[in-house]
Amino acid sequence: MNILMSTGIYGLIYAILAIGVYITFRILNFADMTAEGSLSLGGSVCAVFLTGGMDPITSIVLAGLIGSLAGLLTGFLHTQFKIQAILSGILTMVALYSINLKIMGKSNISLLENSTIFKSAESDQLINLIIVIGVCLVLLLCLNLFFKTNLGLSIRATGDNEQMMRALATNTSSKKILALMISNGLCAVSGALLAQNQGYSDVNMGTGTIVIALASIVIGEALVSQHSFLTKLVSVVVGTIVYRAIIAVVLNLGMNPIDLKMFTAFVAAILLGVPNVRKTLKRSVISVKN
Repeated sequence: MNILMSTGIYGLIYAILAIGVYITFRILNFADMTAEGSLSLGGSVCAVFLTGGMDPITSIVLAGLIGSLAGLLTGFLHTQFKIQAILSGILTMVALYSINLKIMGKSNISLLENSTIFKSAESDQLINLIIVIGVCLVLLLCLNLFFKTNLGLSIRATGDNEQMMRALATNTSSKKILALMISNGLCAVSGALLAQNQGYSDVNMGTGTIVIALASIVIGEALVSQHSFLTKLVSVVVGTIVYRAIIAVVLNLGMNPIDLKMFTAFVAAILLGVPNVRKTLKRSVISVKN
């Protein structure tokens, strides 16, 4: 039962990260690598605020706001300096490594002696799960409402057809920057929750998280029918929980934790490649029949 609770808690925390990546990867069609640095930024900022005496909820909110500045920087590099999307994200991600070190003053900060929104006792795992479910529900509802507004719809339209939006005299640069700020703000919130849950913040805690998010997105899309924008967001949450369950199973089966990131990359490569292979095979079959 404790394993199931832990899987659910970590799955929902990483689901917030995956939703942030979904906004750029699927909605905006923007390959943003900033997420890895933003997650660590959220954890670093939250840890510093907590050790400074700030309450846990305010530290999470402020971590999200500061994390959105990372998206602002990436968007500025892309829209104003005309740097390619993936390179803009990489530049920001690299810069964030040094920034996170400067924020914490060292490579990691322990939060074991500080109060967090999570309970430490094993018997309180259910309460922790309910807390994370509540946070996810609030974020899902807020995002669903926002992306149904005119501004949210214009962001989605920019991702679908940027040239058409420019032809309609829409400032697509501002829409991209706003979407990147929302995305990285969510990643930072995920990092703040992760730091509070695990009891420490580390400068390397975001390494490889972009692969986890992409794998979760693909798994969710395969498992959940997407009839509305809300169900698309829910599919990301479901995919992340399923992904964390897979990780828990393989670790309990005896996989060396050192091989975990390699396994993650392998799973993500298969999940991202299978749809394209399936389409190629389908076209080949059709051409042979013709």
